[in-house]
Amino acid sequence: MPAKFVEIEGIGVVALYKRKGVNGVRMSITHDGTIRISLPSWAPYRLGVEFARNKASWIVEQRKPTRFVQHGDRVGKAHRFIFELKASQARPTSRIHGTDIKVTFAPMFSAEDKDVQAVAEKAAIRALKKEARQLLPQRLATLAKQQGFTYNSVAVKRLKSRWGSCNERKDIVLNCFLMQLPWYLIDYVLLHELVHTKVLRHGEPFWNELSLHIKDLKAVRKEMKSFQPTLMTVESPILHEDEVVKRPVVIED
Repeated sequence: MPAKFVEIEGIGVVALYKRKGVNGVRMSITHDGTIRISLPSWAPYRLGVEFARNKASWIVEQRKPTRFVQHGDRVGKAHRFIFELKASQARPTSRIHGTDIKVTFAPMFSAEDKDVQAVAEKAAIRALKKEARQLLPQRLATLAKQQGFTYNSVAVKRLKSRWGSCNERKDIVLNCFLMQLPWYLIDYVLLHELVHTKVLRHGEPFWNELSLHIKDLKAVRKEMKSFQPTLMTVESPILHEDEVVKRPVVIED
């Protein structure tokens, strides 16, 4: 069924789609900022309009301009970006050396160039996966032992919309973007997935069980909603004395 376009005050144009096999309302924002809402084939279009209005503040937040990765930015628990200028560099490249994420590019590029940013983002995700694979399985095992849970396996991946998952076989998958959260929120996600080894579906039994393992569960759940599983770099105000923040290092060929 073709899309129906509706302009909503404070949001703009929203594309509404009716889909067979869709059980609920689903919303996504494309790379160009277009709002797409999918509805069950039987649902009235006004249901999608009401859904968009209720999510207006979230939509506005997601549409904010993306912050560019800069020289000196910190990623995850230990990594930071080092931008290097090299005259002979044909195209932007990256490498991870210890806790440094080194992005090298020619002076004809700027740090905000889309090719430089794409290379930097891919390198950041590699660094996050490295950290996550080193730290999260160990932390999950510790929490499981402390709280009396068992699970079959754990894997670290880049997930687009979820912080983690657990199936009926007790296989747990954790999002590498977890490494950008404070540890108490990471523990919340790990315990959330561990509870799924006992109670697979969300519902009152699930939340009651989780509340036994997490203090102030309501407040923690509310705080988690302010984060999205995407790349988040943190500006570092001080590097080394011989470095200038946000100024790439020049490499002599």
